[in-house]
Amino acid sequence: MEVIKNQIDDLNIELTIALKAEDYAEQEKKRLSAYKRNADFKGFRKGMVPASLVKKVYGDQALYEAINGVVSEQLDKFIKDNNLHILGEPIASESQKEQEWKDGNEFEFKFDLGLSPEIDLEVGKDDKLPYYQIEVTDKAKAAMKDSILRQYGQLEEGETAGEDDYLVVDFTQGEKSVEGVYVAVNKVEGDAKNSFLGAKADDQFDVNVNEAFTNETDRASMLKMKKEELAALEPVWHVTVVNVKTFVPAAENQETYDKVFGKDVVKSAEEFDAKITERLQANYKQEADYRLSQDLRKYLVDKANVNVPETFLKRWLYENNKEKFTKEEIEKEFDGFLGDFRWQLVRGSLMKKFGLKVEDKDMLEAAKAYAAYQYAMYGMGNVPEELLTDAAAQMLKDERQLRTIEENVEN
Repeated sequence: MEVIKNQIDDLNIELTIALKAEDYAEQEKKRLSAYKRNADFKGFRKGMVPASLVKKVYGDQALYEAINGVVSEQLDKFIKDNNLHILGEPIASESQKEQEWKDGNEFEFKFDLGLSPEIDLEVGKDDKLPYYQIEVTDKAKAAMKDSILRQYGQLEEGETAGEDDYLVVDFTQGEKSVEGVYVAVNKVEGDAKNSFLGAKADDQFDVNVNEAFTNETDRASMLKMKKEELAALEPVWHVTVVNVKTFVPAAENQETYDKVFGKDVVKSAEEFDAKITERLQANYKQEADYRLSQDLRKYLVDKANVNVPETFLKRWLYENNKEKFTKEEIEKEFDGFLGDFRWQLVRGSLMKKFGLKVEDKDMLEAAKAYAAYQYAMYGMGNVPEELLTDAAAQMLKDERQLRTIEENVEN
């Protein structure tokens, strides 16, 4: 057996593993023996099938398994003995020749290995980046206040339908009817909108639903039928307006304060204003922290000047994802992947250098912060600690969310 190393450059190795028959014969024999013990052939007792028949049926498979086992073992041994830090896994070299898979033959396998670069990054007090503080303006406060009041608003009876109003209508077509349908005026398309805009209770008109509601999913839901049934449907329906619903934002009063912030947390317009300022400051801090993390990431990657075996990585990505992506798609997205990959290398190097690791408590706090952010998106700004902890625990049980949160903590 020969294992030949060809150091192409600092980041690429071509490794050749040459096998003679005696190098894999023992493994092949063991595999054939295993097949013989378990072989179930009609006319023979289990384990008593002649070796020649077993080899005839399972010989090719045993040969492949034996050679693959020896080659894998030699690959792992070479990487371990030479203390190599490789990227991804070894892949078959482009110079690999076709093999004649025949018992007793000599075999030669060539592999490409991409090496992880050495990263020697020094950071100190002279490395500085700006931290941006965003000012809370009256305009921003007014916009958030309007958003909150609209979020807690409701539909009330109206007279004439405006752009942002809803109509409750009945659709009829011959003997078919769909009653009590809510139609958002601003979602109606084409000339049909003119019929809905300005409509009052008891108004009647015809509408081509295919033209007025081009989204098939929405149209099927509105007409209370399956999407597949739309094609056979006559598009013109008669519309009768039942009533008009006007959206009215919530009033700025104690009832609204209690809904938004919890009972008696806010008791005046001044306290409402202060809470809005507080919420905006928290949002802006998140934005500033994110901007700093992105600037810091770019600064450290640029300073480290990380070189990676790009050609190898493209091939490795394709070989491991050929069922999902074409070479052209990988090429198109490669710059984005490369940026993330370089940062992973730099981040890993710094964590090792400074003895940093992600603790369970870090994961829990990050998950709770994300849960709080999600609740805030729905206007729930004062979520009990127990609820946040429960939500975080559920997130950390999900493998995909766990990986995302862990990466965010490391970042």
